[in-house]
Amino acid sequence: MDTVNDYRSGFVTLAGRTNVGKSTLLNRLVGHKVAIVTPRPQTTRRRVLGIRTDARAQMILIDAPGLHQARSPLSRRMVETARRCMAEGEAIVAVLAANVAPGEEDRALLENVAALGRPVVVAINKIDLVGRERLMPLIQAVHELIPAAEIVPVSALKGANLDELARVVAAALPVSPPLMPGDEYTDQTERMLAEELVREKIFLAMRQEIPFSTAVQVEEFVDETDRNLTKIRAVIILEREAHKGMVIGAGGRQLKSIGTAARLELEEILGRRVFLELHVKVEKGWTADPRKLKELGL
Repeated sequence: MDTVNDYRSGFVTLAGRTNVGKSTLLNRLVGHKVAIVTPRPQTTRRRVLGIRTDARAQMILIDAPGLHQARSPLSRRMVETARRCMAEGEAIVAVLAANVAPGEEDRALLENVAALGRPVVVAINKIDLVGRERLMPLIQAVHELIPAAEIVPVSALKGANLDELARVVAAALPVSPPLMPGDEYTDQTERMLAEELVREKIFLAMRQEIPFSTAVQVEEFVDETDRNLTKIRAVIILEREAHKGMVIGAGGRQLKSIGTAARLELEEILGRRVFLELHVKVEKGWTADPRKLKELGL
């Protein structure tokens, strides 16, 4: 390959409904964990950028909140973020789930991305959950909905067919030298990663009603390079007083478990020891407070 004349680079938006596996797909394509992943809907709340650089292309991948019916100010902000991110991509990967028949939301998604006039690739994810007899009719149905798009079946969880997806997406990008340094894989700061990882562990540990009304804010992030140590103090923000005791748990055991899980993963990602101090406070109505949402970067 003539790396000067053939190299491709550009922004690629991952678009789709909630729980179709966009964040898992992002992490797999990048080769690093840059987005948190949980079974809960609406886990991703803000724009997350991951960078995949190889010999033929650099893809600057944009993960955004999943499209859904917005019923609160926080939900509306998330959907607005998703729509802005769709417009950022020079190419768009519309992610569908193979184990769910395309519904009205999927049809609307494909219509919206087609209307943007950008190259579109449809990634049919979660093929590990269905047999070929279900997959082939789904591919045909998607083709009828968006004939101009290339369709690539994948399993982000198992890593199946991701090289083919990367090849197809790279071919849709403009010829350009790399836009970002080759050793970078995200634009998130370590502080942001800490906030997101703590929130992920809360989502994984708690019952369904608690996570959506939970936020995490790092108040102190100090590197002690001489000790190969990072000290982090973060506050878990809840909307209801009744949830505080549930997050802390009897004798503080639930909070300790959340903190331990987050600390261990942070140490693995940062490559140094981490001292993580967590506190819990209640801010009633924070999900409807524009000032607080802005403060939290939402």
